[in-house]
Amino acid sequence: MKVLILAAGRSKRMNPIKDKNFLNFLGKPLIKWQLEMLKEAGLDDVILVGGKHNLDDLIDLTQTLKMDIEVVEQKDLNKGMCGAILAAKDKINKEEVLIFSSNDVVDKSAFELIQDAAARGDADSYILGKKVVEYFPGGYLEVNEKGLIRRIVEKPAPGTEPGDMVNLVIHLHKNSEGLITALESVKSKKDDLYEVALDNLIKSGMKMKAVSYEGFWQPIKYPWHIHKIFRYLFDKSNKGIGRFTDIADDATIKGEVIIGNYVRIFEGAVVNGPVYVGDYSVIANNALVRNCHIGQDCVIGYCSEIARSYLGNDVWSHTNYIGDSVIGNNVSFGAGSVTGNLRLDEYNVLFKYGNEKIDTGLKKFGLVCGDNVRIGVNTSFMPGVKIGSDSFIGAGVVIGKDVPENSYARGKFELKISKNRSTADKSDREELKKKL
Repeated sequence: MKVLILAAGRSKRMNPIKDKNFLNFLGKPLIKWQLEMLKEAGLDDVILVGGKHNLDDLIDLTQTLKMDIEVVEQKDLNKGMCGAILAAKDKINKEEVLIFSSNDVVDKSAFELIQDAAARGDADSYILGKKVVEYFPGGYLEVNEKGLIRRIVEKPAPGTEPGDMVNLVIHLHKNSEGLITALESVKSKKDDLYEVALDNLIKSGMKMKAVSYEGFWQPIKYPWHIHKIFRYLFDKSNKGIGRFTDIADDATIKGEVIIGNYVRIFEGAVVNGPVYVGDYSVIANNALVRNCHIGQDCVIGYCSEIARSYLGNDVWSHTNYIGDSVIGNNVSFGAGSVTGNLRLDEYNVLFKYGNEKIDTGLKKFGLVCGDNVRIGVNTSFMPGVKIGSDSFIGAGVVIGKDVPENSYARGKFELKISKNRSTADKSDREELKKKL
């Protein structure tokens, strides 16, 4: 069986985070976690579909893995899943194919479950589905009493869902040749070519069966999903402290932690798990790190607090508060800069995507910052703000709206100096002390 991994997405909803496939979790990129999980499930004959923007990175990664992986390019990214499968049709070569989105994180049992269902041989295709209690902006399955799929509805409006089962992108097709033929002739004015092709196959008599899955599932669509992925991968990983790590006697380590090699934790620092700290990072005096992912080569400076946040590699802080935020790589915070994470009205924080504002569903959500950003001293960020990569943010300003990449954002203020018309009389202070 061929496994077709869809990894050509442009991560538009994640902006300014560039490519979610290469988000590092616990020292390795997400796509590597996914490939290793497939291998554990006995699925190591892989076709990895990328785009021009990440093809070289995918090729470099596969060369470090002991798996049979072929990398192909999807040239027309606007055709979505349909374009990805057609880009790989010569590699599939009429074999059974399991299609999987690299950005949907599931447990290994999901792949075992769908393979077991296919082994029974009572359908032509098998689609993993998960029942939900709240609306999810994705595809839904309409299923009959025998578990056969009547139709697939892509992104129905809230309240119009055909059922409570969401379509997870783990699909096993025994007749890949018939699937490809359907994809080559399908037409739609929306971005649902693949789903329309499946509907056409169902109408032509092909049996597709829903396989109910109850395990962990989290697609990475928006930046606030990153922390859920971190917690899942953290919980399934071995805890402990790496080699050559120096922890001061009066530093406090509480809860479960994964601390890498050559890490230094100074006097008075508190690390309150669940926390991951990457290799060569420093937690300075009196710093507080709680419920966080800290990448490698980071410096959590004196008296900084990092709470419920994801930090990439090479992030530097000094007397900062970073709460409920997502910070990219090579980012420096000037002393006294803080991220706001709670609205004054305490309503859910909104996140701007294009011309619309997305409800994060979170009371607390802070800054989303791209790579290679420098932030001046005493700068404040309002909840839900985005800072594009390769930007400079000036000192002493309040950032209340998104900053595009390659920007220099600063405020206008004027220093005024005039003659001092009052006196600093010591006797006045003595009288005040008596009154107090």
